[in-house]
Amino acid sequence: MSRFPTAGHLASWARFAPKAKESVGKKKGRNSTGHGNRYLARVLGEAAVTAGRTDTFLGERYRRIARRRGKKRAIVAVGRSILVIVWHLLSDPQARFKDLGADFYQSRINPERKKRDHIRQLEALGFTVTLEPAA
Repeated sequence: MSRFPTAGHLASWARFAPKAKESVGKKKGRNSTGHGNRYLARVLGEAAVTAGRTDTFLGERYRRIARRRGKKRAIVAVGRSILVIVWHLLSDPQARFKDLGADFYQSRINPERKKRDHIRQLEALGFTVTLEPAA
């Protein structure tokens, strides 16, 4: 892995790094990542789709992105994440993989902010909200 100084270099070589082509606010191209190694892309794509069916961090990442941006973009994003994980594992012999868990994103949400957002949404629908702590 000494050929690639960083995980970003490997992702760029494999064409799993998104690029934004823009000139004077006008988008150029089709927002694709380009032509890379099609065999690597196929394997990463299959791994990403399979990871999307699991109850892991990568599975939750796939589902979140697919919900917002679509399945194809989710495949590329999770494929890139897998490629970055592989680079770290191969470049550092001491590195060990530890899954962050499917609840990684949920555990990062501030409960007070979540409560405030739900109250605001209910009030926007015309309800009066009074909260009492559970017994």
